[in-house]
Amino acid sequence: MRKVLALLALIIVVFAAGTAMAAEPIKIGYLAALTGDYAQYGITEVNMAKLVVGDINAKGGILGRKIELIPYDTKTRNEDAVNAVRRMIESDKVCAIVGANSSGINIATAPIVAKGKTPQISTVGTNPFVTVDNKGKVRPYSFRICFTDPYQGALAADLAYNDLKKTKAAILYNVGSDYAQGLREFFVKDYEKLGGKIVADEGFRETDVDFRAQLTTIKNSGADLLFLPGMGKDMALAIKQAQELGLKVTVIGGDGYAEFMNEIAGPAMKGTFWVNHTYLDDPEMAPIFARYKEVYKDDCKEFVNGTMAYDAMYWLIDAIKRAGKADGQAIAKALEETKGLKLHHATLTIDPATRNPINKAGIILKVGDDLKTKFYKKVEPK
Repeated sequence: MRKVLALLALIIVVFAAGTAMAAEPIKIGYLAALTGDYAQYGITEVNMAKLVVGDINAKGGILGRKIELIPYDTKTRNEDAVNAVRRMIESDKVCAIVGANSSGINIATAPIVAKGKTPQISTVGTNPFVTVDNKGKVRPYSFRICFTDPYQGALAADLAYNDLKKTKAAILYNVGSDYAQGLREFFVKDYEKLGGKIVADEGFRETDVDFRAQLTTIKNSGADLLFLPGMGKDMALAIKQAQELGLKVTVIGGDGYAEFMNEIAGPAMKGTFWVNHTYLDDPEMAPIFARYKEVYKDDCKEFVNGTMAYDAMYWLIDAIKRAGKADGQAIAKALEETKGLKLHHATLTIDPATRNPINKAGIILKVGDDLKTKFYKKVEPK
């Protein structure tokens, strides 16, 4: 009888342990700038990620388990991002990480996620070195949902030279930004190949807020186009100061554009063009933006970041399901093998040699007279 009772007790303990293990949530890290100059981007991304997690958990979670989202603030600094990723992997035991939207941060965290065998998906990190190193070797645990700077630079060059007929370009960029350096490089290469001329190439430092000296040089260069491969606040200040100096040029920038720039620069933003990944009036995202407003009592102003975060989460969840377990190595393999996955803003297929999406379309946006961002055109890869 004692042996039977002991066996029953052992079965109960094992069952209880198994049940507890099954009930443990699947932990996903989210890396974003929640304070600092880029906080508007990061807060929007985390809010969207929370919407996805809430929806999935309401349906019972995945693999019989709920999801726990663990966000960390990069404070827009590489060193804080690296420390955050270490904590996610070593202490929080996340199985994967989404974010950040910064190329420089994703390049900095790549060795950490590789060592921890924990896949990381960049939302808007467009520099080629996010997913491959400087020797062209693929980073095995680094992925992105966005297109890359070579493609983005080519779109900007084509828009400038062929669509807008601008033949003399000036550039103003942050010399310390991996994103700005990469986008500038590829714009110059394609613009000159088309026949355009770079008449001014001006740099500034991370902490600069006054660009009048550089803009005066640009004004004197005879440029008819100003290319800004930057991020948010810097570009808005430069555009406002350019108008104050009487600099009459067409402005083109990349996916560092943000809606809050319209508040900083005001009417100077009218008629500016931006290469991007999606657009505010995308019918696939309309109901999601409506839910965002209902939940957070605010419009999804940084709609690009919101869209990319939302779909990056769904891509990751799909990969976890296909992996069949919350294991970093298995999830990385599933992410790499993604083919024809219908998301909300695009259908995703990944090139295993680069960890980049294949044949994603680019969107050109234009700021209207009402300071609202409008769809200008969609460009399919050739």
